[in-house]
Amino acid sequence: MNAATPGIRMFAGASLLAITLAAAPAQAAPDATPVAAAAPVAGPTISGRVYDAAGVALPGARIVVEGTGIEATTSLQGEFTVSVPAEGDVTLLIDYLGRPRQTRLITPADRGARVEITLPAAGTADNEIVVVGASLLDNTARALNQQRQADNTVTIISADAIGRFPDPNIAEALQRAPGVGIERDQGEGRYINVRGAPSEWSAISVDGVQIASVDPSTRAVDLDTLPSDIVANLEVSKSLLPDQEADSIAGAVNITTRSPFDRRGFALTGMAGASYNQFGKGSDYRASGSVSDRFGADKQFGVLVSGSYSRTHRRPDNVENGWDYVGDLLRVTETLFKDYDTKRERIAGTGAFEWRPSDATRLWVRGSYARFKDDEFRDRLGIIWTDGTLQPGSTDTAATFTNTRLTKQVRHRVQVNEIWSVTTGGEQRLGDGTFRFDAAYTESAQTYPRRDELLFRSSLRPRLSYDFGNNADLPSYSLFTSNEHLQTDRYSFYENTYRSNTTKNDQFSASARFDLPVPMGDGVATLSTGGKYRERNISADEERFRDRRATAAPTETLTGLLSDEESRNFDYVLGNRIDTGAADAYFDRTKAASQRRLPDSIAADYRANEKIMGVFGMGKFEFGPTTLIAGLRVETTDFRATTPASAAIGKNGYTDFFPNLTLRQAFTPNVIGRLALTRAINRPNFPEIAPRLLNETEGNTVRVEAGNPNLRPVLANNIDAGLEYYIRPLGIIAVNGFYKDLTDYRYTVTRRGPFGDAPSAFITTPENAPDGHLYGVEVNWQQQLAFLPGVLGGFGIFANYTYTQGEAELAQAYAGRRVFRLPGQSKHMWNASLFYERGPVNLRVAYTKRSDYLDEINADAPELDLYWEGRGQLDATGSIQLNEALNLFVEGKNLTNSPGVRYYGNRQRVYEYEKFGYTIFGGVRVKL
Repeated sequence: MNAATPGIRMFAGASLLAITLAAAPAQAAPDATPVAAAAPVAGPTISGRVYDAAGVALPGARIVVEGTGIEATTSLQGEFTVSVPAEGDVTLLIDYLGRPRQTRLITPADRGARVEITLPAAGTADNEIVVVGASLLDNTARALNQQRQADNTVTIISADAIGRFPDPNIAEALQRAPGVGIERDQGEGRYINVRGAPSEWSAISVDGVQIASVDPSTRAVDLDTLPSDIVANLEVSKSLLPDQEADSIAGAVNITTRSPFDRRGFALTGMAGASYNQFGKGSDYRASGSVSDRFGADKQFGVLVSGSYSRTHRRPDNVENGWDYVGDLLRVTETLFKDYDTKRERIAGTGAFEWRPSDATRLWVRGSYARFKDDEFRDRLGIIWTDGTLQPGSTDTAATFTNTRLTKQVRHRVQVNEIWSVTTGGEQRLGDGTFRFDAAYTESAQTYPRRDELLFRSSLRPRLSYDFGNNADLPSYSLFTSNEHLQTDRYSFYENTYRSNTTKNDQFSASARFDLPVPMGDGVATLSTGGKYRERNISADEERFRDRRATAAPTETLTGLLSDEESRNFDYVLGNRIDTGAADAYFDRTKAASQRRLPDSIAADYRANEKIMGVFGMGKFEFGPTTLIAGLRVETTDFRATTPASAAIGKNGYTDFFPNLTLRQAFTPNVIGRLALTRAINRPNFPEIAPRLLNETEGNTVRVEAGNPNLRPVLANNIDAGLEYYIRPLGIIAVNGFYKDLTDYRYTVTRRGPFGDAPSAFITTPENAPDGHLYGVEVNWQQQLAFLPGVLGGFGIFANYTYTQGEAELAQAYAGRRVFRLPGQSKHMWNASLFYERGPVNLRVAYTKRSDYLDEINADAPELDLYWEGRGQLDATGSIQLNEALNLFVEGKNLTNSPGVRYYGNRQRVYEYEKFGYTIFGGVRVKL
């Protein structure tokens, strides 16, 4: 653990600074409420709901029965049930961060009746800020109250808090949470890395139902498919409980959609706006809306419908340089200038029907749908250096080649991702116990209606040079002085290629559980047992076509296909863009005659079936301020995969045990200590264990992915410990540490070798490493600085920092190495945000940053390990509340136009350099 020492010292220093600054409000508002003991089981109960003045449910509130050892916590819909003495008046204390504590007298006549409690808005007590309308502080309070009362270590992001950042999808919303980094595609967040772990180590659920990835190559869910404005809550469980599925080594993410019982009655919310992107073409649009109501004699029925739509049109700049050995010298082998024209569209919706005839019974049906369409034209100019001859005198940063080759390509690619799910279930109180059941069906699909390419090659074979010495990001190329690429009459048809990909997942799951509280001395033990069955089927089918015959050539020359629009990447003038209409006309005319490629059209295909049965038993023991959870989960896995290209069958079956011990210690109601000993699993990605091959060709580079039917799942024994201090009127200082001991860590290794017609290809295979570990520390500081004088009291801070360190020891050495960093693991991740909220005004500036991380290991050459450079992004938002219903806002995203950079081995060998531009988005929000 010596390597962690600098990071731990940094965390300790940050914690000391935060605690010092928090001292004034902490002393001004001491914890006046003692920690309640566990609730006795026998006796009458009182049920009710807690709302704010606008009728919005308040989750995570502590409901304390004064003078007894009894307390309860409100649910996401503000509901609670608490045991009370059989006789006499009872006083309930409602303790909710961000609002003044309230009491409610309950008379004997109130027993058995449903109680509704309304907490006044902030601003009615000393040191609290008066805020008009929708409030960032209110939404922060919703999150912190739920975190404070949780049994395990969780991070909560509430819906409206998401709306206060310019985060259009779930991945970008999650990057604000401590310990969460994101992987991007063309500047937009796609996958998440929790605590420095690979993205597939975090399962994603919607309303408790796991959803399958649309990408056939991974279990990681494409979170850019899911817009952020259809959710009520994002919950990241960083330590698991026995009743949670075990396949989340890093952390489980649950996306909670809205419920009609989130509000007291009718509710309508909406948002609409337009944006400008620095690299865009025209305006982008985004709109969302939600309407819900409760009806019936006792308002026992609820219905909700929500929807979201967005469209963007962007033209990011991108340059890629492939590096490899030319003889015994590491040189650039090809350069690709990619000029994108990308339109992205997202459509999503949710619906819910719920029936709650009494506090003892509830039934529900919920559904969600999300569709993401990426329609992309790409003009590409290529320099194939290694089709020529390297000249003497080259260096690590500069070289000259004779007889190089120039190519010009147009590609039209349309990708469609769809995810939908439906779940039905119920909850019934049976005596002192509660029985809960649900069944769910979900489907996800990824299709490519178009993946069409047309390639021309120039007859010119010029002498060209490159020089990375002055600027490795945007090197100088002699081509843009000699301009051979602009002689379009020297290009001739080389080939067309067509691909279609269809991946489909369907999953059925059913679960049931029973919880029974029983007295145990001065406390209470809640005994729980249950199980879940999940079966998933996946099919991946790909077809490939290619035609190099003269009869496939366009009737027009390249010159005749060009438009009047200039093609430019950064300051590189690439010529003119190929006309998109002419390109599509050619593709539509020639696709049917293009020749099917074998075995390529079947080598990547596979079908797989996975069945998982999990059962658990656990006890939750509550004695005063101490909560101890002990339990065991057992999961059996049965997997089978086949491919038409091989008679081999990928088959595996195993049973794993997941013991769990979780401790929550409330030193005071606002100082919470946590400790968890857990075990978790990550099963192999489907194509990794299927006996299949997938090859991709980009320019002169061939990459091959091969399956490994003998691959084993990764298992992790985990230790989590943390201390959380919740500051009044609103804030938190938290320190959490974790250590994960890994067995059979799964990694991919890339070697060079022949493949098909290619004399040399990058061949990647997954393998298991016997040992590995991942550890780190998170520090989180959020605080409303209400102790500052006058208008300065409207300021607040959101800041978190995560240090992670991990490595795996492989079973054999590659190029003299056996110990490797974990791919996807950034050593440093941090977020910092300064906000101001007072009256109708809300302002926020936020910066997020992660350090470099390993993307791909090269077994033959460590200097060709591929890394992503750490990227920082500056965002800002501002809004003004016109009245209780209307809010005007403006958002700025990626204001410094931070690039995305990948490099080989060291920063001088840049593989990819891409910029996406800044975005300014403005609009109006409505909330009734």
